[in-house]
Amino acid sequence: MSDTSEKKLSRNEHIKAESHGLRGGIAEGLGEVITGQLDEDDTQLTKFHGIYQQDDRDLRPERGRKKMEKAFSFMARVRVPGGQMTPAQWLALDDIAEERANGTLRITTRQAIQFHGIIKSNLRPAINSINKALLDTLAACGDVNRNVMCAVNPYETAQHAAALKLAEDLSDHLSPRTTAYHEIWVDGENVVDTSRDAGEEDEPIYGRTYLPRKFKITVAVPPQNDVDVYAHDLSFVAILQDEQIIGWDVLVGGGMGMTHGETDTFPRTADHLGSCTPEQAVDVAEKVLIVQRDYGDRSVRKHARLKYTIETHGIDWFRREVEQRLGYTLGLAHVPVFTGRGDRYGWVEGDNGAWHVTLFIESGRIKDWTTKRIQSGMRAIARMLDGGVIILTPNQNLTIANISAAQKPVVEALLAEHDMATTADTGLRRNAMACVALPTCGLALAESERYMPELLTVLEGELAGAGLREDEIVIRMTGCPNGCARPYLAEIAFVGRGPGTYNLYLGGSFNGDRLNKLYRADVGQDAIVAALGPLFRDYAGQRQPGERFGDFVIRTGHVAATTAGNTFHQDVAA
Repeated sequence: MSDTSEKKLSRNEHIKAESHGLRGGIAEGLGEVITGQLDEDDTQLTKFHGIYQQDDRDLRPERGRKKMEKAFSFMARVRVPGGQMTPAQWLALDDIAEERANGTLRITTRQAIQFHGIIKSNLRPAINSINKALLDTLAACGDVNRNVMCAVNPYETAQHAAALKLAEDLSDHLSPRTTAYHEIWVDGENVVDTSRDAGEEDEPIYGRTYLPRKFKITVAVPPQNDVDVYAHDLSFVAILQDEQIIGWDVLVGGGMGMTHGETDTFPRTADHLGSCTPEQAVDVAEKVLIVQRDYGDRSVRKHARLKYTIETHGIDWFRREVEQRLGYTLGLAHVPVFTGRGDRYGWVEGDNGAWHVTLFIESGRIKDWTTKRIQSGMRAIARMLDGGVIILTPNQNLTIANISAAQKPVVEALLAEHDMATTADTGLRRNAMACVALPTCGLALAESERYMPELLTVLEGELAGAGLREDEIVIRMTGCPNGCARPYLAEIAFVGRGPGTYNLYLGGSFNGDRLNKLYRADVGQDAIVAALGPLFRDYAGQRQPGERFGDFVIRTGHVAATTAGNTFHQDVAA
């Protein structure tokens, strides 16, 4: 029984319970042509279908003066377990972007694809077309297990195949069972009596109110931590022996979101729960999710993630609850050795003789710029690929995998023709991530995707002056404190506070196992440069052999190390 059973449930819990299996009034709302928006309660339910209602915030002032409705549109997120799709699927998504959305695709920080700017009349045709491409948006958002991330290492074929299979198995097993998705978006008609309540038998894992909050899973293969295993609710890290995966280390309780000014909310790194055999992994995931379903806080949504459940009860209590439901004991936890989190750009020959190339995609935005014609180039490559696959990386980049030796020169020529980069110009930009933020995200307090490239150019000048142009430093930016680009694990991070204003964090570890710490609050670009320029020069002159920037600022006393999530707001430099 949930610890919150005697507490007042949050509004979202009532919306879910009364939704008739996530149906609500979505179908009826789609038919209302007098408005571009959906009912407020239904916008909570559409998240389970992978859809967020948004509006163009750049247009709010003008439309407000004219007494017009906001420029409503929808973001739809395509669920792509492990980030892997066929060239045909890529082409289908590209067509949908042109015909139904704003013409661009965006790779998310969780290996999914987002469409932006879908108006309400285009929403059902867009989702229907995604389904025809054998993809879907179901559970890409909402209080369920979301898109499962997976390590991108296709040149280690056997390991990658095992990791990808686990990601796909987890995604399939933990998908919602409601038929509402197909009724609304695919078939267009009800096949059940929605006058009755959708009982728990319709959702054998989730029940009628699903999870207290979102749930995120990753699968990693050391030494690369490209999926950021310590940032998520549940992670499986490969235990390797003779280059084979013989088991999985299990991590639980990571999470990035917090709220400015509320110190009882904080990011948290995951704990090591134990280990399991390859055959046990899906069962372990289900039982971890079920414990969170039963004990997660359903009264206060800001406190509803698994990280707070474990923070409240402790990792030993959580392990006992999981093992009780499993009926067996987990193995001893391992501590994996990670060497980095970035993507390995450029061409690599795999152990099966095929070739793979990873492209740099700034902030994950797929479009044709003035010179870099990424969207056209990917369209041309996808049309000629025979047997290849396209993989979205956890760092918002693209890997084109399983390219035959005969096709390699053709792909190289297309990359050159469209000015598509196989790396970024500097070590800082190669390790940068940004969330979408303005103008579409309703939570954004400041710019992120549109501003990050400009700020990077300025900071690259400071680094070049210190002789650090090629140094790898993990840097991330978000427009609000919810942490979609996982900023609190970066060596340098900017979190939006207001227009042109950010909190500056320093001291995350290069390999992703340590949170950073607030260094300066409410700073704009001039203050950011004034703060970081001297630090870069000190780092260049005083660092120890092999010392990373995040370790340097802690050793030299600029920030204190964050040893646990519940100390994130303590001993800040500002």
